[in-house]
Amino acid sequence: MVDGGIAKADKTEFKECLSLTWKQPYILRLALSAGIGGLLFGYDTGVISGALLYIRDDFKEVEKSTVLQETIVSMAVAGAIIGAALGGWMNDKWGRRKSIIIADVLFFAGAIVMAIAPVPGVIILGRIFVGIGVGMASMTAPLYISEASPARIRGALVSMNGLLITGGQFLSYLINLAFTKAPGTWRWMLGVAGLPALVQFLLMLSLPESPRWLYRKGRKEEAAEILGKIYPADEVKSEIGALRRSVEEEIAQEGGVGEGLSGKLKKALSSTVVRRGLAAGILSQVAQQFVGINSVMYYSPTIVQLAGFASNSTALALSLITSGLNAVGSIVSMYFVDRAGRRRLMLISLVGIVACLAVLSGIFFAAASHSPLVGETETQFFGNATCSDYKIGSRIRWKCTDCLKAAADCGFCASTPNKLQPGACLASNDLTKDTCHANHREWYTQGCPSDFGWLALIALGAYIISYSPGMGTVPWIINSEIYPLRFRGLCGGIAAVSNWGANLIVSQSFLSLTQALGTAPTFLLFGVVSMFAFVLIFFVVPETKGLQFEEVESMLEDKGYKPWKTRKRTTPQP
Repeated sequence: MVDGGIAKADKTEFKECLSLTWKQPYILRLALSAGIGGLLFGYDTGVISGALLYIRDDFKEVEKSTVLQETIVSMAVAGAIIGAALGGWMNDKWGRRKSIIIADVLFFAGAIVMAIAPVPGVIILGRIFVGIGVGMASMTAPLYISEASPARIRGALVSMNGLLITGGQFLSYLINLAFTKAPGTWRWMLGVAGLPALVQFLLMLSLPESPRWLYRKGRKEEAAEILGKIYPADEVKSEIGALRRSVEEEIAQEGGVGEGLSGKLKKALSSTVVRRGLAAGILSQVAQQFVGINSVMYYSPTIVQLAGFASNSTALALSLITSGLNAVGSIVSMYFVDRAGRRRLMLISLVGIVACLAVLSGIFFAAASHSPLVGETETQFFGNATCSDYKIGSRIRWKCTDCLKAAADCGFCASTPNKLQPGACLASNDLTKDTCHANHREWYTQGCPSDFGWLALIALGAYIISYSPGMGTVPWIINSEIYPLRFRGLCGGIAAVSNWGANLIVSQSFLSLTQALGTAPTFLLFGVVSMFAFVLIFFVVPETKGLQFEEVESMLEDKGYKPWKTRKRTTPQP
């Protein structure tokens, strides 16, 4: 994301990137050092999904309250909204490098606070610190890479930051899996995030500020010195000239849109081009979240347990599939986005998402209808540990799903050797859980034993494959192309805050929805929302593939503007 968007790269640019960074490793050092911010961003969004399983085990108040679980997850998103808002101001005031260093301090502090947290409230405090760091890094790291990279390989290096985000998510699942048997489990999972933050902090101390920021602040000699390390000697003079012209043009445009945020906002909203652009940009960003992606990324192991896999370690291992597919999808997107087009890729993606969510909903409906019965004999075997809401001798036949939905806190101890046979409905506590395991049985509190679990995992994987190359990356690209240059920072920021806000709504409500509606209806609800998103995107979001910024502005300004009509470029490609 650079000034509200992602720089794109084609195959030729990636080849040149490999060649140039091999000859000038200083460039790669700059990009990778800043890119650790993307790694931290990805790690934080992934690690909580596994850590939450063990936080529930350690704190009974968390296990009993879905709202508390959602708050632990979503407070990092709330912090990110604050961090993104602060990040823009800090980038302009103190520079990109200092902003990254401050983000590292917040991230490191948050990781330590979470690792030593004695109560859930302290975990939430640490999550807010980490979230502010994530919000700052999410916009500052790509900006630093973009401004400190040679123009001809800039897109490739910024795209690398996107890969590091998905790579960080995958790494978080591996780290979670590695610490499942360690004392303190979730404390290690959350605390280890402090190490890359510390590494980046030390690396950034030895790296320069963005030459563009320095030039804007009148520190032209320092900017020229840094450009001398990035470009070959025979190119430095021309690059300094290009930087000067670009900064002068930018300052002139800023002067033409009014002073202060309110002046810029008023001027922007008075423009038909901006209003149409914002409608497309915000819709894309909000739809990206409301199709339910972060219910999967933040709660993936919990969803696996809802599908019938009781073990925490098994749930974590299987969740690696979703994270790995998300990373692969980011690479696929780079290949197709300039071939298929942005709008078409989003619409195709949404068709796949709707189909997968419908299948997921059907699978969970089937799993619930085939839920194992609660057996009186099985339950009596455990003596006084019976769930208080379950009445032995009653003519009402309970299933496992009824047991887990009971007003009292209850769990299901599956039969052995066949977990689909009638099991026991017991009071949920450590004693009955240990007794159940001692009898070589599986203990269920999130979902019930099922033969449909593997089908759910396949559908979940298909959902990620459908989402990642289209709705996962294209909304950011749309937002990098659809606004006039003079309003790009402002509009990109509005769209980014919309994205984080929608993210917060989804992450704070998913578990409550599954508890109130059931897992199957919740996925069905996401499917219906995705269908509406398809219709709205079809009628609101135009195709920007292959168009220059001026052509996009001309298209949005046209009185006969129809988003669903493809506009051919009017200027030759360079």
